[in-house]
Amino acid sequence: MTYDSTISFTLDTICPWTYLAYRRLTSALSKYADANPSSPATFHLKFIPYQLYPEVSKEGEGKYEWYKREKYQDSDELMRKYTAVMGAYGRGCSPPIHFKFGGTVANTLDAHRVIQHFQEEKGEAVAMGIVGSLYRQYFEEERHPASEETLVKACVEAGVPEADAKAFVEDEYEGLQETKMAISDQNQNGIDAVPHVVFEGKRRDISLTGAKEVDQYIKTMDKIAQESG
Repeated sequence: MTYDSTISFTLDTICPWTYLAYRRLTSALSKYADANPSSPATFHLKFIPYQLYPEVSKEGEGKYEWYKREKYQDSDELMRKYTAVMGAYGRGCSPPIHFKFGGTVANTLDAHRVIQHFQEEKGEAVAMGIVGSLYRQYFEEERHPASEETLVKACVEAGVPEADAKAFVEDEYEGLQETKMAISDQNQNGIDAVPHVVFEGKRRDISLTGAKEVDQYIKTMDKIAQESG
């Protein structure tokens, strides 16, 4: 009998570092499964909501100018360095992430509401499809992260019937309080940065903060598996 380990992945859908971590972690999960078909541990991914910028409006504002003002001292030079670094990290993924820096930065509460609802209703694979689509749309296609169009498209790409996706997305109150409570729980647990990834172990949990390399995620899974016997 194998040990079922939940990997709790705390994210925000407009955080580039969580996109990197998500892509690296999913790559690690695939590589680990291929290399360890008889592993004593089986890993399952669960998404936990967190808002880095809860004060940002749902309508939002221009992403490039917002980042330059709020995070890089209104400096063109610092923004050039940031975009160069993120671009390099993105190209290092397999397949590569083609980061773009235009578009709109906006409130992510509705995105989290959608992820949490369909994760609960449809399961891990659908939730992963939604998360992957939201990241790609925001970071690579410069789509609005809170628009109904973006949210419905993410659900449909993940296999949710379009009518079901539209009905949920358009009802802005369904699942709202549960999502807010989940975010509040993370704040109370002392989470102040994402990605925050917790590998649940039979003997102990292992927490990793920040976007780690693929090999580090694999080594962590190895440790969890070794302690599962």
